[in-house]
Amino acid sequence: MKIFNKDLYWIRAGFFSLLQNLSGVFFSLGSFYILLRILGPNDYGVWVLFMVTTTIIETIRGGLLQNALIRFLAAEEKSEHHKITAASFTISGILSLICILLILGFGSILSAIWKAPELTLIFNTYCITFIISGILTQFNCILQANLQFRSIFLSSFIMQLAFFSYVAVCYTFNFSISLINLVYVQIGTNLIAAFIAFFLVRPYLSISFKIYSEWIKKLFNYGKYAFGTSVSAILSVTVDQMMLGAILSPVQAGAFNVAVRITNLLDIPTNAVAVIVFPQSAKRMATEGKEGIKYLYEKSVGTLIALLIPGVIFLYLFSDFVVTLVAGTIYKDTIPLLHITLLYCLFTPYGRQFGNILDSIGKTRLTFFVVLMVTSINIGLNFIFISRFGVMGAAYATLAAHIIGFFIGQSILKKELNVSIKNTFIYAWQFYPEFFRKYLKVS
Repeated sequence: MKIFNKDLYWIRAGFFSLLQNLSGVFFSLGSFYILLRILGPNDYGVWVLFMVTTTIIETIRGGLLQNALIRFLAAEEKSEHHKITAASFTISGILSLICILLILGFGSILSAIWKAPELTLIFNTYCITFIISGILTQFNCILQANLQFRSIFLSSFIMQLAFFSYVAVCYTFNFSISLINLVYVQIGTNLIAAFIAFFLVRPYLSISFKIYSEWIKKLFNYGKYAFGTSVSAILSVTVDQMMLGAILSPVQAGAFNVAVRITNLLDIPTNAVAVIVFPQSAKRMATEGKEGIKYLYEKSVGTLIALLIPGVIFLYLFSDFVVTLVAGTIYKDTIPLLHITLLYCLFTPYGRQFGNILDSIGKTRLTFFVVLMVTSINIGLNFIFISRFGVMGAAYATLAAHIIGFFIGQSILKKELNVSIKNTFIYAWQFYPEFFRKYLKVS
């Protein structure tokens, strides 16, 4: 019965996680498709810069708290839950206040740097969304700690559906959309999701209106390296767009975002496998030692490379058709950018699994410093390359940073686990006949 319950947990968790990822991709791609056609190139570029900035701010808050809150609520006795939740809300409140002050203080500065005066009002209005999303994140963490994946999916799905429905109606009936109206819609959709999450989380919500310094310290100490890694990682994939907006214009940032969005479709298998590999690597470390971890890394990376290569080849050969289909003829200049971004997505499995493996064997601090180093290199290269080569410089800089990160990560894994790059290619090659034999061959 215990095994059955464990299997049932993985099936249920995997099913709703898959649904959430697929719905997220669908609504994100659908909204992206519509906004490209409703907003002009400049307005779309400004919206990209706004979304990139707010994603970083949300990561700053969530990166410190999410894993820590979920971990302690799942591991500790229920008698401690009200203290843990209170401590988490305390940290979230302090971080939210700091971030809001930064938004209000630097919003106008970013508007001037990006030559987009409308961003000042947009950032100031977003502060309301930020407060609501902080509460929603806390509710979702509590639900996840109690294995209520269906509830998380429900609130997330309704929020995404509401935003997509708004832009779809505007597109269908030819209504104009202003950027500030999109922020108002964000406020409404986050509020709806927060109310739904509140009613779903009530059976598990135990909170005290006191300050528990011991739990604040525990949550902070647990989450600080994961926080640093999350922030550095999100900066590494958004800094090129932010610097394009500052050095060139929002239009160039928007064009680059189109290439990144199309390339990100290939990250779906990488994200899915990452969720599976983390708990498996921790388990293998306990039962099989480093040899088991080595095999898991090489096999998972090889599988991902095998899954990515057909998609990369297809998008490279038919990039003209895909860009026109997704973004329209106005973004034809994105095609050369797409060719470069497709190359560096091949390094993503190595970097993603590098972090998962090191975290699972307790090397979170090392992961943090490696990601921080690569992010710093990426920022420096983007400044130099964009100034010299324009929008293509951002693609060259990010590709170079991925290559440098690849060699740093492989040298560390070689030392720690004796990982072989050659084996990842062998497993990638073996994937195709193995897949055909197991799933496609008719007996």
